[in-house]
Amino acid sequence: MIIIIGAGIAGLTCAKYLKDRGIDSLILEASDTVGGRVKTDKQDGFLLDRGFQILLTVYPEAQKLLNYEKLNLQPFTSGALICDNEQHKFTKMLNPIQEPSALFAALFSNVGTFADKLRILRLIIETQNMQEDIFENKYQSTLQYLQNFGFSDKMILQFFKPFFGGIFLEDELNTSANFFKFIFGKFYEGDAVIPANGMQEIPLQIANHLPKNAILFNTKVVKIEENRVYLENGEKLYGEKIVLATDGLTAEKLLGKTQSLTFNKTTCTYFSANKSPLTEKLLVLNPDRKAKIHNLCVPSDIAPNYAPAGKSLIAVSTQGDVKEDEKILTESIKKELITWFGKEASTWQHLKTYHIPQALPSFKQKNKETFPLQISDILYQCGDYTAYPSLNAAMLTGRKVAESL
Repeated sequence: MIIIIGAGIAGLTCAKYLKDRGIDSLILEASDTVGGRVKTDKQDGFLLDRGFQILLTVYPEAQKLLNYEKLNLQPFTSGALICDNEQHKFTKMLNPIQEPSALFAALFSNVGTFADKLRILRLIIETQNMQEDIFENKYQSTLQYLQNFGFSDKMILQFFKPFFGGIFLEDELNTSANFFKFIFGKFYEGDAVIPANGMQEIPLQIANHLPKNAILFNTKVVKIEENRVYLENGEKLYGEKIVLATDGLTAEKLLGKTQSLTFNKTTCTYFSANKSPLTEKLLVLNPDRKAKIHNLCVPSDIAPNYAPAGKSLIAVSTQGDVKEDEKILTESIKKELITWFGKEASTWQHLKTYHIPQALPSFKQKNKETFPLQISDILYQCGDYTAYPSLNAAMLTGRKVAESL
C-alpha cells in the first residue's frame, strides 16, 4: 500500500495516476474535504473561493488530467480594466491576439507608451509555447527582465505590477523572470477560467476518479519514521512507499527540517451587491498599491452560479501583510469602492474575509532550495513548493511522483 499524506491537488493527482496503473493508495487528509488551498465555501447562496484563483486552460498538466467540459469552465475576457484613481475612470486593455478588434484601442490607450504596446506584441510572440524549463537559466527577476526588455516605468507601474503582482502576490516583481515568461505566454495562448460551481470542483473531479475508501478525512499525521506513519489519534500505519503531498511548511515539519520556505500573502474580501458594477468580464487592476484594493473582480459576472439570483458577488484582493482587523479593513475597502463606483457601493454587504498567509510559495529562484521529488527509497514529496507556484506545478509533481512509483 502507498500512503499519500494530503488531499490537495498534488496528492489527488498522484493517487489518480497510480490508480490508472492499477496501484492502490490511501490518502490521509487532516481536514474534512479535498482541495488543500483550492477550496470553495457556500454561504447564503454565494460560492466563495478561499482567495481569488483562476485556472489557465493551456496548462499542459491540466489538459492531461481534467475534463474541461464537465467542469463547465467560464472564461474571463482576456485583458483588464486599469483604474485611474486621480481621474476616477477605468482604461480598458484587451488582449490584441484574442480580441483583434481591440488592437487599435490598446495601442493608443493611455496605459504606457505606444512603444510599450509594440513591446507587448513582441513579448506575446516570444513567450508562445514556452516549455517548463523555467529553472535552467541564470536568475533574473521579472522586474529586471521587463526593464531590460525596454518597457517604460509607466507601463511597469500601470500594468505589469498590478496584473502580475496580483498573480505572484508580490508587488516588487522579484519573482523569477523565467516563471513570468511561462505564465505570460499561457495567459495569451488560452483562457483564464473558473469552473461554473467554484474552484473546488477541480480537486473534486480528480477525487471522483478514486475509490470511495481511498481518502481518510480528519486524519492528521504527526510523525513519519521510515515506512511508519504516526497519526494524531495514536494510530500507526505502514506503507510500502510514503508520499508527502502536504503544503510546504507541513512537509518541512514532518521531515524535521528547519523552516526555509517563504510565502506570499493575500487577503480576499467578498461583498454582496444587488448588481454588478462592471459591464465586462474583466479583472480590475489598481496601480496604487498603497490602497487596500489591489485587484477586483465580479466572479458572478463570469460564472452566474457564484451568486444567488438577483445578486452579484464582488471579490477584492489585498496583497501582503494586512495588519488591520477585519472590521477596519472592510471599512477602508468600502471607502475606496465608493470612490470607484459611487454611492451604490456603500450598500454592498460584507460577506466574508479570508486572510491567507501561505497563499503561494515565493519563487525568486535565486538561491532557491531544491526539493527532490524522491527523498529516500521509501519517501517521496510533491506539491508546487517543490517546483513553482501554480496548479500546473502541483499536478506536474504529483504525476512525476506517481510515475516514479
